[in-house]
Amino acid sequence: MNKFLIFGGLFLLLAGGCQSKGKKADPNALSVAVAANVQFAMKELGAQFEKETGIEVETILGSSGKLAAQIRQGAPYDLFISADRKYPAYLFEEGKAAEPPKTYAYGTLVLWTLRDLDISRGMDLLSDPAVHKIGLPNPQTAPYGEQALRVLEYFGLADSLRSKLVFGESIAQANQYILSGVCEIGFTAQSVVMAPELKGKGRWIGLDKNAYEPIAQGVVITKYGLENHPEASRRFFDFLFSPQGKAIFEKFGYYSK
Repeated sequence: MNKFLIFGGLFLLLAGGCQSKGKKADPNALSVAVAANVQFAMKELGAQFEKETGIEVETILGSSGKLAAQIRQGAPYDLFISADRKYPAYLFEEGKAAEPPKTYAYGTLVLWTLRDLDISRGMDLLSDPAVHKIGLPNPQTAPYGEQALRVLEYFGLADSLRSKLVFGESIAQANQYILSGVCEIGFTAQSVVMAPELKGKGRWIGLDKNAYEPIAQGVVITKYGLENHPEASRRFFDFLFSPQGKAIFEKFGYYSK
């Protein structure tokens, strides 16, 4: 069990390193609200952008639903990098975003375990008596959780496995459940298991893309960003779609259409 606690501590350390730094050292730095599945890619994106432009990027992590709620309530975030297009579209409809969302990448859902389980069994493994708890993000606020539930329904397992499901507030918390050993297995994003900090820890398998809707991830410049840092916000927005930005997303398992 100790090794799982160590991995859990590792994940908390990594997540903490991507959180908001508090008071900005540079008042002109961008504040970017980032869906938790993007946290590892975001570290490289922000570092590369700052290297090229000198503009600091401060990230605030959370589930897409909670971040969108914060922006509705006036949180001073310049951009919102969501795990879907739904939440940023709502912000645009409510006048909280400068323009409709644009898809920067598509995400892939995977099953991940650190236990000595035969992950090649895929969804069949979830019904095994050796699996007592299955971690996944909250379907109400996290798009990857919504699609994980869709996968369970697709395979007719939603009802039979209901008592095993453990919901994390975001994908970051679901990952923590897996790393700490609270759950023997769980649903997460391919971008997480391919992160340098976690690559090679445990085993994972991609899920049938016919079992869930394509996870189109959208980004918007917020009304706050448009009014307070219009040029810098636009430069970072455009950087996400640049060859450098696309290469970083691909490195973490995202794909384009």
